[in-house]
Amino acid sequence: MSTSTNKKLELLCPAGDLTRLKTAVDFGADAVYIAGEEFGMRTASTNFNRDDLKAGVEYAHNHGVKVHVTCNTIPHEDEIVRLPEFLTYLNEIGVDAVIASDLGTIGMVKKYASNCELHVSVQSGIVNSATANAFYEMVAKRLVLARELSLQEIAKIRAN
Repeated sequence: MSTSTNKKLELLCPAGDLTRLKTAVDFGADAVYIAGEEFGMRTASTNFNRDDLKAGVEYAHNHGVKVHVTCNTIPHEDEIVRLPEFLTYLNEIGVDAVIASDLGTIGMVKKYASNCELHVSVQSGIVNSATANAFYEMVAKRLVLARELSLQEIAKIRAN
């Protein structure tokens, strides 16, 4: 397997609040991933309310940096009813990508956040090319493969 590539590496940084987002942007991040107050598994962080989400997207975009928002929980029935409005908001403020793992959430991203790329979260547990291809057929632009894969396994998935 060749280690050389023609693709530019991307520095994608987590940002738990607006201060950390600005720091990541100011120190050279190409993209940041953040979570709103709901639907993200980044519970140890303060996370972003609606005003901070909008301000963060504006700040990042003004510096040429992309913003990815995690919606990688598996919403229960009482939560799923609030998801369309949240996704619509992300779409309206110009979020670049939504990171999701739940199939219902993925369907809603396609419907309510159609201007955002779909990135499939590590929580989906992708360990083979059949699953990777199925997600790409659902219009996923990026897949985060399972953590336990070796480089050789990742190479096989990519080849297939």
